[in-house]
Amino acid sequence: MNRLTIALAAVVVLLVVALSSVFIVEEREKALILQFGQIKQVKNDPGLGFKIPFIQEVVRYDDRILSLDTPAIEITPSDDRRLVVDAFARYRIGDTDDAVIQFRQAVGLGGLESAEDRLASILIDEIRAVLGAEGVTSNTILSSERAELMNRIRANADAEAAALGLDVVDVRLKQTNLPEQNLAATFDRMRAEREREATDERARGAEAAQRVQAQADRTVVEIVSEATREAEIVRGEADGERNGIFAEAYGADEDFFRFYRSLTAYENALKGSNSTLVITPDSEFFEFLDSAGVSSGVGASDAPAAVETSPEAAPEDEASVPEPQPAPGSGVTLGGN
Repeated sequence: MNRLTIALAAVVVLLVVALSSVFIVEEREKALILQFGQIKQVKNDPGLGFKIPFIQEVVRYDDRILSLDTPAIEITPSDDRRLVVDAFARYRIGDTDDAVIQFRQAVGLGGLESAEDRLASILIDEIRAVLGAEGVTSNTILSSERAELMNRIRANADAEAAALGLDVVDVRLKQTNLPEQNLAATFDRMRAEREREATDERARGAEAAQRVQAQADRTVVEIVSEATREAEIVRGEADGERNGIFAEAYGADEDFFRFYRSLTAYENALKGSNSTLVITPDSEFFEFLDSAGVSSGVGASDAPAAVETSPEAAPEDEASVPEPQPAPGSGVTLGGN
């Protein structure tokens, strides 16, 4: 029984020792074998590895390309126009054994966290140095030329990061802004510029509207003038034709024409239901009325045209005063209501 127990214990110990002496390195990892804190071996290739149990230990690092975002950095280009930039970098631990050893010696137990802090400091210094160099303006940073500036920053940062065992793969600016204290003034200036452009556009629109209105008014005047001229021509031609007809009629029978015109005058003078016509009996206006009166045996001249009576001039016996009457057969109402 004791032998069986001892055998089982020995097997367990052997299994523990065997398992402790074997480790696996994945494709995305790098491994260091340390013995009492000293680097004994670097394993960059994935696969199975061995170490001395309980004496050696394995430290693993990420072998992928990693990303690092820098804090907002305020820079002053050569044109003294301050900017705030945000950048990010892509980096990885070097592929060589020496790079891995250099990384371990540089960061110690801090690992990637300590390495990122030191790399961020390097990037900030290089960004300020390159973007604040002589000849680099804010317009250069905002133009397509900044790709060259980013390459320069990457090269300088990579040279300094080599002391940490790191390779800087890429550096890019995420965004470029004005400082907070300058944003309000910049927005006000942009707003004023847009308002000025809007005012100019409205002024140009008003000017164009005035030109169109003036052209329309001139066209209206021209059309009305032309229409008036044509109307006057037509009216003149019509008047001439009418006068010709009148002249022809007058020449054919002068007495009848005078008679017709007199009747027209009577008709126009006596229009309406409430008319008063005051004329002298010997007026030429009565010419044809007088002729009508003579034919009936009464002269138009024997009848007064109109009589007015005042209360002061009336005799005591008002019934003895005859009321004036129009000439019989004259056809004229001297006073009508």
